Amino acid sequence: MSFTLSVNGALRQVDLPGDVPLLWALRDGLAMTGTKFGCGVAACGACTVLIDGEAVRSCQVPLADATGKITTIEGLGQPGALAPVQVAWVKHQVAQCGYCQSGQIMQAAALLAQIPDPSDQDIDEAMQGNLCRCGTYPRIRAAIHEAAQMIKAG
Repeated sequence: MSFTLSVNGALRQVDLPGDVPLLWALRDGLAMTGTKFGCGVAACGACTVLIDGEAVRSCQVPLADATGKITTIEGLGQPGALAPVQVAWVKHQVAQCGYCQSGQIMQAAALLAQIPDPSDQDIDEAMQGNLCRCGTYPRIRAAIHEAAQMIKAG
């Protein structure tokens, strides 16, 4: 079957069965490998993307149900510029192995869109489904606070 997806502001065609998870449509069908496979059961958050601004686990969204505007890590910033959350991630040296980071960043972007000035509790609650095997949670929290300030400052 053929599906047309709105990904990072562009319409993209993918020819895969409708029951294929969005994760694999992005990675294999569209060669967008920033979204990572972690567990396949929505327990780790590595595959997080945004659909209409909401963080979703792409390993659990069938391609046939992937309607709306999809944003992946590749489309988070502006052309030639990182998004504030990405800038803060670099500044706070969040990534160690880096594997979970695209999912972490996408979840953080969704949080900041909903709660522009999150508390530590807001951050902990929003990020609890995104696992980091390297344990950089304090840096993640600091980066989210920094990104919130950057967004507020314009």
